[in-house]
Amino acid sequence: MKPAPFEYHVPDSLEQALDLMSQYADEAKILAGGQSLVPAMNFRVVQPSMLIDLNRVSELSLIREEGEAIRIGAMARERHLEFDSSIAKHIPLLTEATPFIAHPQIRNRGTIGGSIVNADPAAELPVLMLTLDARLKAQNISGERWIDAHDFFAGMFTTALAPDEILVEIELPYMPPHTGWSFMEVAPRTGDYALMGVAALVTLDENGKCKKAKLVYLNAGDGPVDAKESAKLLEGETLNDALIESAAAMASQKEINPFGNVHTSIDFQRHLANVLTKKALKQAMQRAEENQQ
Repeated sequence: MKPAPFEYHVPDSLEQALDLMSQYADEAKILAGGQSLVPAMNFRVVQPSMLIDLNRVSELSLIREEGEAIRIGAMARERHLEFDSSIAKHIPLLTEATPFIAHPQIRNRGTIGGSIVNADPAAELPVLMLTLDARLKAQNISGERWIDAHDFFAGMFTTALAPDEILVEIELPYMPPHTGWSFMEVAPRTGDYALMGVAALVTLDENGKCKKAKLVYLNAGDGPVDAKESAKLLEGETLNDALIESAAAMASQKEINPFGNVHTSIDFQRHLANVLTKKALKQAMQRAEENQQ
């Protein structure tokens, strides 16, 4: 298949890109890494009349530390996230999870911003944004605004971005002290979309009790699913197998809403969520305890 005809613009600066978006927002699509958009265009699932290619806008590719956070330009490649030393030091969950994204060839081209804006329920990066309490900076020709990750994802392939806005930057706070992490998923083959996946964080207090927990799932609903009630079961408690089993059961049976597909049934997705949650929480708890020493 070939895409429908379209105009192609390659701005050299963010200002030029924003100006194009202000004129053609209803007709245009942003081209970042192209790993999702180009196949969709080839199958004519989407048919924009214009592409605005951001690959010459170098200012959107930076990764830098600022205060107690890491700021990542929306055009930073997924491969850069995988090997950045600042991310590995301060946000190890992101380092651990990034290799699960597709294949190395795709991560070489795919961008953090492109994946986030695509808002695929089976993608890893939207789940990680919720888990890590990211803030996302949207900009148009009139100004900019910050959007919390929990407010950014509005449904399947849908975000809070206005038609003329571009996602330009992501801010990720450092993971708190005494925090353990885990990311796990099950896919038919390495690099395939996961049948189910979970990101877990556990922060311990000075007495070794769970101060805060996070459980966020992929391919478990029409977007990343934050299992808040299941995480609350753990908070203020000394974690043990019974508590972990209760949280896993609640999340897998009551908080996620998987759809099933040609590769898996809904019941099997719930089973995977239960098993992965227990394994991820135990790994996160172990790492949190090691960080206390």
